Amino acid sequence: MRQIDFYFDIISPFAHVALARFGELPADVEVKPKPILLGPLLAHWGQRGPAEIAPKRLHTYRLSCFLGEKYGLAMRFPQRHPFNPLAAMRLLAGSDADLKTVRKAFDFVFSDGRAPDNESDLAAFAACTGVDPALAGKQNAKDRLRALTDEAIACGVFGVPTFAVDDELFWGVDAFDMLLAWLEEPEIFTRAPYAGLDQIETGIVRKAATG
Repeated sequence: MRQIDFYFDIISPFAHVALARFGELPADVEVKPKPILLGPLLAHWGQRGPAEIAPKRLHTYRLSCFLGEKYGLAMRFPQRHPFNPLAAMRLLAGSDADLKTVRKAFDFVFSDGRAPDNESDLAAFAACTGVDPALAGKQNAKDRLRALTDEAIACGVFGVPTFAVDDELFWGVDAFDMLLAWLEEPEIFTRAPYAGLDQIETGIVRKAATG
């Protein structure tokens, strides 16, 4: 049995879409959900989230809805997005949530259109997923979420969703077809046109704006 680590944050609509494609995975593949926080990833790699770039925000929402419809999802965004997912992610990390629970979590956000970033919605989120809401304040849940996020960064994860299998990372729902191809042909990156891509020189490095 091969294991894929599924790094996700419930703030990502594309992770919700990716879940709808898991049925396409080979029968000998097991998916291990790993809840992480997108914010620390962005900070570590010096990036901004798609929703933080004004013209990219609407495009991101439209594209995720388009892909959601393509894979049979009734997408409905929360009234607030991006929202603070910290407490809800602690619930998932602290409970070692399985895929069934993770699906319920994403359905709450992107099917029911609710952001679990306040006391009442967090309570509803906990009831929907069947997770003890008290975990949001438990130190073991906080530590688990931090450890998984640190693990993701150490593995080179730079965004969500990311699928990690062996030493390979596949980022985003648009990389899902490449993941399927790699699972069928694990040597794919050793042949043309992929071989040697890691040896391409960096021709220019953009400097951060100052002043």
